[in-house]
Formats: sequence, C-alpha cells, structure tokens
Amino acid sequence: MSRNREDLHEILCNFLGSRNVYFQPPESKKLKYPCIVYQLSSIWTDKADNAKYLKNRQYKVTVINEDPDDAAELANKLLEMQYCRFESTYVADNLNHCVLTLFY
Repeated sequence: MSRNREDLHEILCNFLGSRNVYFQPPESKKLKYPCIVYQLSSIWTDKADNAKYLKNRQYKVTVINEDPDDAAELANKLLEMQYCRFESTYVADNLNHCVLTLFY
C-alpha cells in the first residue's frame, strides 16, 4: 500500500479530533486553534545496487494551541507514531508551538 499525503492528513485529523489540520497554509489563511500545521521538509532516499529502494518524506509538524499543556499533550500523542521525534517548543503571538519531525 502506498503512503500519500492525504493519508497523513487524515491521521493527523484523527489525532487532533478535528479538521483543524493545515498543509502548508498561506500566511493569509485564518487558523482555528488548537491546530496542526505541517509541511514537507525533505525526501530521504536509500540506495543499494545502484538503485533507489526506499523513499521517505520528512514533514515538519507543528502543534499550535493557546494552552501549553494541551499542546504538549497532543505532541506527546503524536510521538507514539513510528518515526516521529520531538524537536522544540516556542511561543509566538501568545500561542504555544510544539515542533516535531515525522517521516511518512
């Protein structure tokens, strides 16, 4: 079964429990909180015998919420996914951001 971005989008919606999941939203897009914003950050390939045999997309996933504990709790749930790691947290515009890297 092939993995695609739309499948990842649905998985993130299920984790959040709402449709407030945005893929590379434009700056003009009004976000509803809590939300998850994600973007493609890289594509990793593994090679053997002069051929590519594995491609994984790397996504930067940011959980955004007004409540820092809720943002951290959702990030913790996302860390249960295979190939997901925590990167950092920061506050901007009175919103708490938890940044993760996810290979999917």
